[in-house]
Amino acid sequence: MHNKTIVFTKLNTAEFLDTPLPDVTGRLVKVRTAISTVSCGTEKANITGSQNTGVFQNGQPVFPRILGYSSAGIVEEIGEEVKSVKPGDRAIVYWGLHKQFNIVDESCVVKIGDDASFEEAALAFIATFPMAAIRKTRLELGEPMLVMGLGLLGQLAVRLARAAGAMPIVAADPVDLRREEALAGGADYAFDPTAPDFAEKVKAVTGGGAAAAIEVTGVGAGLDGALDCMAKFGRIALLGCTRDPNFTIDYYRKVHCPGITLIGAHTNARPTSESYPGYHTHRDDIRDVLKLCAGGRLDLVSMIRETHRPDDCGEVYTRLIDDPAFPIVVQFDWRNIQ
Repeated sequence: MHNKTIVFTKLNTAEFLDTPLPDVTGRLVKVRTAISTVSCGTEKANITGSQNTGVFQNGQPVFPRILGYSSAGIVEEIGEEVKSVKPGDRAIVYWGLHKQFNIVDESCVVKIGDDASFEEAALAFIATFPMAAIRKTRLELGEPMLVMGLGLLGQLAVRLARAAGAMPIVAADPVDLRREEALAGGADYAFDPTAPDFAEKVKAVTGGGAAAAIEVTGVGAGLDGALDCMAKFGRIALLGCTRDPNFTIDYYRKVHCPGITLIGAHTNARPTSESYPGYHTHRDDIRDVLKLCAGGRLDLVSMIRETHRPDDCGEVYTRLIDDPAFPIVVQFDWRNIQ
């Protein structure tokens, strides 16, 4: 039996191919995918061979690559040591790839109830990335927060910051449509960070600067601009993946003297087995995202702009590469794939 899979076969190329399907033994769980979510930034970086992605040899990106990491579906088979799920259960797979079947360790499967849609569930793991970043800033009720960069993670950060009680929330991105999306998602203000008076605007609406910030651009200019907007003793969580090493920051004037805290917020920088204040496991954060959704505090489904069949992946990824207006949230629906 083969496994239909979206594969980046070479630079700027995605194909829908059969890949091997290993046996399910021990702690392994086989989940038939219903929905998988495109992580636009990570996947674009990989298919275009950007730095700090995948494997490189002699300075060149190595293919094939298989991406995706947030999906949901139905458990189809389990190994003899699996205890937490059984065949027929609805489940989230985190670090699950764009595959018809994901076979992963039991630790990467979270059982969900019937109240969560597969579309919502397939966004839950990605939502834990900015959730962890917000936790690490130790945001307090009523504190002003800046979100720098409004791709998928930035848009999620805006919504989670609102649920966490930030006030006001300032969203920043050069793209008009992304700023409009952030305002619709709960930002109080949205500014263009390339404007010459950007920092002055942020400080005016926050009463002197942001107490906390989520930096999601992963580029030096984004961090530099965020630093200009911070209040004294502000905290910045560095969530964006740094593909470009060109970071020229005046650390003495912008970090050292005002006492700014810079926090590494990659999603893997978290405990593996037990949560504690500010640092939660993937599983606990996934459950908290779903609780916020069920309680009406967080709306993920309204963020979805397009859904495609996975066998249309070639066209979808060509648009992702070439179209600067590519939608923020795109999903693949695998339920009719045989």
